Amino acid sequence: MSKVYYNFIGGNWLSSSSGKTFESRNPANPSDILGKFQKSNARDVQQAVAAAQAAYKHWSKVPAPKRGEILLHAAELLKQEKQRLGRLVTREMGKQLKEGLGDIQEAIDIAEYMAGEGRRLFGYTTTSELPNKFCMTIRRPVGVAALITPWNFPIAIPAWKLMPALICGNAVVLKPSSDTPLCAIELVKILDKAGVPKGVVNLITGSGEEVGDALITDPRVHAISFTGSKAVAEHVTKIAGIKKVGIESGGKNAIIIMDDADLELAVEGVLWGAFGTTGQRCTACSRVIVHKKVQKQVETMLLKELKRLRIGDGMACDVGPLVNEKALEKVAGYVKIGQQEGATLLCGGKPLSGKGGKRGYFFDMTIFTNVTPSMRIAREEIFGPVLSIIPVSTLQEAIHVCNNTEYGLSSALYTKNVNQAFRAIENIEAGITYINSSTIGAEVHLPFGGIKGTGNGAREAGIEGIHEFSETKTAYIDYSGKLQKAQIDTENKSKK
Repeated sequence: MSKVYYNFIGGNWLSSSSGKTFESRNPANPSDILGKFQKSNARDVQQAVAAAQAAYKHWSKVPAPKRGEILLHAAELLKQEKQRLGRLVTREMGKQLKEGLGDIQEAIDIAEYMAGEGRRLFGYTTTSELPNKFCMTIRRPVGVAALITPWNFPIAIPAWKLMPALICGNAVVLKPSSDTPLCAIELVKILDKAGVPKGVVNLITGSGEEVGDALITDPRVHAISFTGSKAVAEHVTKIAGIKKVGIESGGKNAIIIMDDADLELAVEGVLWGAFGTTGQRCTACSRVIVHKKVQKQVETMLLKELKRLRIGDGMACDVGPLVNEKALEKVAGYVKIGQQEGATLLCGGKPLSGKGGKRGYFFDMTIFTNVTPSMRIAREEIFGPVLSIIPVSTLQEAIHVCNNTEYGLSSALYTKNVNQAFRAIENIEAGITYINSSTIGAEVHLPFGGIKGTGNGAREAGIEGIHEFSETKTAYIDYSGKLQKAQIDTENKSKK
C-alpha cells in the first residue's frame, strides 16, 4: 500500500480539506508508485498563506546573519543526504543518477551562497544635493512569497527560490509540480530540521488550476516566483495583479558551430545540451546552427557518438525517460510535424516504451537535419530529445537564425575566433551566452534568466536573486536642524 504524504502548514503535516489524493509515479517504471499526495484546494491555500503571514512578522525581524546560519545548516544536511536525495530525484523525475546528484549539489551551492548574503544584503550610500543630509538605501523583505516550481529540477529549482526568499526575510508557500511532489517534501523536511521557524516555509501539493490560481490571486501574497511553460506564465502574469512577479518560462536554445570550431568539443557539447535530462531542460540545446562547410562532418560525428549513449532507467543509463505519457505524446507529435514540414530525419523519431523491456515513457534520441528557420520544430519548445540542425553560411546569418524565436534563454557559440565570440555575445538575444561550451545553466553566484518570451526581466541566483525577493527602501537623514526642500527654489538655495 502506498505511503500517504501531507501538506506542511504552520509547521505541521496536514491532510487536505478536500479529502482527496493523487499519485506520483516513476516515469521509468510507472507501476512504481512513490506515494500518495494531497490534492489540495483553495481552503488549504488560505490556511497556508495565513500561516506564512503570521510567521513573517517574527522571521523578518531575525537578523539576516542568523537566518544565514540556518541556511548553512540546511546545506550541511543536504550534503549528508545527497546520495539518498539524488536517487530520489532519478526515481521520481527520471534523469540519470549523475544529474540527480547534480540537482542536490545545486541546492547545496545556492544554500551556501545565500547564507553568505546574510552578511551582506547590501544597499548603498550616496551624497545629497543638500548640506547636512545623509542618503542611503536598504533592502527589505517583500512579505509572503508564492513559489511555483516545475518537475525537471525538482530539488534544485525550489532551492533556487527558497534560499534567497528566506535570507531576505520572507515567509513562503511552495507549490511543487504534481509530477515530483516527494522531492519538494524532502527539501522542506531538511529546512524544518535545519531550524526554519514554524510557518516560515509552507508546502501544498495539488493542481495548478485549483492550488496555483488561488495562491497567485491571494491578496496576502506579495511576491510570486514561477518557473514553467510560456502559456502558464502568461496566465500567471494576467491574474497576479500588482505584485512582484518573477517569471522563467523556457527556451529554444541554439548552439552555433562555426567552420573553425573544435568539432570534437562542439559535438560533446551538443550531445550534453540536447540529450542530457532527455532534453527536458529550459536550457536544453534544441537547435544546432552549423556552418555548411562542416555540416556533414558534424552530423557524422553526432551519429557516431549517439550510439554510445544508453537509453533506460536513469539509475544505470545515460538518457532517462520523459516525465509522463503526455510528454511522450507531445514529442511524438513534434516528430510528425517535422516530417510533414520536410525536415530530414537522421535518427530516432519513435517512442521506445515497451521495447527491450522498457516499460516507462522512453523516446529515442532524435535528430533532424536540413531544417529551415521557419519550421515549427525550429521555433517551438518541444522539451524532449529532439534536435534540429540548421545549416548557415556566415556568423551573421547564424545569429539571425538564433534570434528567430520568441524565446531568449541560453545560447552558445563554438569558434576559435575571439572577434566572432564577442560579436555573438553582443548580438545574440539571450540572457546567457556561452563560448565554446554547451547551453547549460548558470553558476549560483551569477544571474540566471532570459529575455523575450522566456521571462519578464527577473533573474534568479547571484545578487539578482536577492533583488527578486526584496524591495529597495530609500532613507534620508536630515541633520541640518531646518526644513530643506530638495529641488525647490534652486536659485535661492545657491545664494545661501
